[in-house]
Amino acid sequence: MIQHFPVDVCQPDAKDTLSRQITWHEVPSKLNLQSDKAALKQALAKQLKEQDAVLVAHYYTDPDIQDLALETGGCVGDSLEMARFGQEHEASTVLVAGVGFMAESAKILSPEKRVLAVHDEATCSLDLGCAPEDFKQFCAAHPDREVVVYANTSAAVKAQADWVVTSSIALDIVRHLHAQGKKILWAPDRHLGSYIQKQTGADMLLWQGSCLVHDEFKADGLKALMSEHPDAQVLVHPESPASVVALADVVGSTTQLLRAAINRSADTFIVATDQGILHAMRQQAPGKTFLAAPTAGESATCKSCAFCPWMALNSLEALHQRLSQPGPGIQVDPDLREGARRSLQRMMDFAAAQQNNLRVSADLAEHSQQFQHVGAA
Repeated sequence: MIQHFPVDVCQPDAKDTLSRQITWHEVPSKLNLQSDKAALKQALAKQLKEQDAVLVAHYYTDPDIQDLALETGGCVGDSLEMARFGQEHEASTVLVAGVGFMAESAKILSPEKRVLAVHDEATCSLDLGCAPEDFKQFCAAHPDREVVVYANTSAAVKAQADWVVTSSIALDIVRHLHAQGKKILWAPDRHLGSYIQKQTGADMLLWQGSCLVHDEFKADGLKALMSEHPDAQVLVHPESPASVVALADVVGSTTQLLRAAINRSADTFIVATDQGILHAMRQQAPGKTFLAAPTAGESATCKSCAFCPWMALNSLEALHQRLSQPGPGIQVDPDLREGARRSLQRMMDFAAAQQNNLRVSADLAEHSQQFQHVGAA
């Protein structure tokens, strides 16, 4: 059973909110760093070391940022992997190259650490489209449902949830809750929620948000590209529309799509997610061809415009500016932090239990002894 919350209360598609807010987000042009890039990266590595900082970067960020993270002992991953790494790493400062909710989550899980965002204005359309007060009304109207929110939300929304999930673990957690007979209230991405409902059969009430990048993938354009490359396999992120997901050979999180690109025998892949992931795919699956799935119509100036404008704010120059003037870092209200930490840590414990082949109990908080020897995976 799948239900949709009325649009007048939930706010419509996140893009409507975005149209009023995106104008002040100017994505900088690519910096002319070719001659100075090596020197700049060397200076950044020195700054990271001096400040006892580790750089964690999302797959959607600039390739130079991803490379620097790996070169300096940091992490490149999806949002779950970033959270795990930042929580476990011994560095006193975690520098997050991604968007706001990722830095906020790092602070929630590691309150004793200084957490810095590379760029303060790097946000997310899903976060913008799920205002905490509106979400509070949504939850209050359905008190019988288990509240599951996607990681792409603010601390104020996470604090109202029973569970936080990322795309890499959402299916498993919803399957677990469905097996327990739970009815689910899901927010904010309607496409991911719909995909999970179809895969699990769970009773889910969906918030009507969407990712401004993934919402633009076009099934007709994808079919045309598939006809041009009949041997290609199609990799799709589940934040994409159902008509696009239906054409996929593999549906999964960024990490799951990367693994498919590495492990599958195909030589050519069509990829429906932010083009930032193509850097890691080309590095880790050399010799294979990766094509960006189309987002635009025939008259558009680009065939695929699948770049998050906020992820693009994470540049080497922005990183240098942040390390030069770090400030106090991310701050989260203590009351919100505790509520959000509970739902985030529940996900982390679930993931750790899976990795260690433990049986996940119905209530992790009441059965914490099961996890007493298990850290973040």
